[in-house]
Amino acid sequence: MSQASRTRPSGSSTALNEAYDTALLDLDGVVYAGGQAIGHAVEALTTARDGGMHLAYVTNNALRTPAAVAEHLTELGVPAESADVITSAQAVARLIADQLPAGSRVLVIGGEGLRVALRERGLEPVESADDDPVAVAQGYGGPDLAWGRFAEASYAVNRGLPWYASNTDLTIPSARGIAPGNGAAVEVVRIATGAEPQVAGKPLPPMHRETVLRTGAERPLVVGDRLDTDIEGAFNGGVDSLLVLTGVTDAAQLVAAVPEHRPTYVDADLRGLLTGQPEVTRDGETFGCGGWTAFARGGDLVLEGDGDALDGLRALCGAAWSHAGDGACGLDAAKAMARLGL
Repeated sequence: MSQASRTRPSGSSTALNEAYDTALLDLDGVVYAGGQAIGHAVEALTTARDGGMHLAYVTNNALRTPAAVAEHLTELGVPAESADVITSAQAVARLIADQLPAGSRVLVIGGEGLRVALRERGLEPVESADDDPVAVAQGYGGPDLAWGRFAEASYAVNRGLPWYASNTDLTIPSARGIAPGNGAAVEVVRIATGAEPQVAGKPLPPMHRETVLRTGAERPLVVGDRLDTDIEGAFNGGVDSLLVLTGVTDAAQLVAAVPEHRPTYVDADLRGLLTGQPEVTRDGETFGCGGWTAFARGGDLVLEGDGDALDGLRALCGAAWSHAGDGACGLDAAKAMARLGL
């Protein structure tokens, strides 16, 4: 089934770690949150890797270097090399290097990951708008990034310098909850300048290009927790995706998803990599999965039957996405969700 025509989650009789050669895994909200491994992630990834699946970690978080991310993954119990990690800092650095001469000075608003990525592309990071930069690169700088850094970016952008952003995720998951992401910081500079940055990270093509160049994946599966970055990025790249419900996306948001935000598969966590996916059947406008059936009636989504809650969610997605067509589903799913406890 093509990405554009998806009206229900797909099934797979083969375990996903066997059906795809490479998992392109988001990190925050998928593998870990707030630095701690998410439940079942380490065991599932170890099994997938031992079974021959290549694991690549693709993150919009530009704060840390690939080496630091790989070290953290290894500490969590998932051995990784820096070459296994692809960041939006690398994607934006390549985007800038493709447009500016080698040795160009770039004002950095962000962390060490962005500085290292710029140097890797032959660019020179600088810290002040008065250091004669020819461009501005902005990436997530962590919760302690000083407010004055946004002023520094604004001075440079208001002088007419091109502005690049690693990504525009408004939020980032943490151990204590949802926190502001780089997109929130980008909005600060946008308000102060009226300018628009060139953006490299998911879901945009520069990030997909960076990932393909660095992994060589032939049958990739994008695995993520965000509809507007991970799943839309897979849609834009024409590849399949698995949404896990361990991060920022909840069941109600999934049911209401527009076409570019509809994943190929959905599961509770990374254990979904190790199994097939149940088929969602269709009989007229009624969709079934496991012991559940779902359909639209009036202004409501109706769910009947019983069984595994995820199967009920898959059936609801079929009914909602089919009813919505190319838009977002406006049906009331509250009662159906209550039945599932989601």
